[in-house]
Amino acid sequence: MIAPKANAPRPGTIDPLTRPMAIERAKEWLAPLPPEKIFGNSYLVGFGGLSVALIDTGDGLILIDGALPQAAPAILNNVRKLGFHPKGIKYILSTEPHFDHGGGLAALARDTGATVVASRRGAEGLQAGMLAKDDPQLGYGGRWPSVTRLRMVKDGELLRLGRTTITAHATPGHTMGSMSWSWQSCEAKRCKAIVFASSLNPVSADGYRYTAPSSAAIVRGFAASYKRMRALPCAILISAHPDNAGEGRYDSKPGACRRYADRSRELLAKRLARERSGTEL
Repeated sequence: MIAPKANAPRPGTIDPLTRPMAIERAKEWLAPLPPEKIFGNSYLVGFGGLSVALIDTGDGLILIDGALPQAAPAILNNVRKLGFHPKGIKYILSTEPHFDHGGGLAALARDTGATVVASRRGAEGLQAGMLAKDDPQLGYGGRWPSVTRLRMVKDGELLRLGRTTITAHATPGHTMGSMSWSWQSCEAKRCKAIVFASSLNPVSADGYRYTAPSSAAIVRGFAASYKRMRALPCAILISAHPDNAGEGRYDSKPGACRRYADRSRELLAKRLARERSGTEL
């Protein structure tokens, strides 16, 4: 565990942890939506272009992802609209060390007292507040608020709180620190397997080549992630960017996780083919 350090800003001062980022994309990514119950104890408290989930474990709340830095107040307001107190959030799970999903984590952890949970590589990126040297999007640059209240978990590790057990699933490729999360949500006598999936699409800065020898580990990571995602019990899929999973805020049709993996696999195959043919530099 990495110890916390940030204090809330004085009234009337600029909050460095919620300073706006990606202004040109924020209107799309942070399109406001009301909080929504998915099933049982699971909810969505995010936006039109960035998913944020909330789980009521009966002994505290778990949040998944934090969107952009400026999104933190809106996320907590959505938590309140559902009748929960933000101080009830005990853990915030991270899918990947990118500013659009991890930028708001520092402010959320500070304002709730929660611990951020991530893979080892994910935690390193969140603590640094910058992209890793092997990240395909490194060329975009940019920094976001550093996360200091961190717990690292491994692939397959279980996180238990109240009546909920969440499983961590390493899904490298989009970043080598990406992690997806799954849990059972029950309502009356029915239970459904829910998966909050990290991004699996091959997005990169200009000039990056997935066919380069230095990218071999990334491509192998994608292959392992597709296989893992296809095998997960998955009645409901939430993807870090909702549109990556199809229409709507989540996909509850049979085969959702398999389709998600297959769409991503096809995107990577097309990207590799273009690079090999010389049509994409």
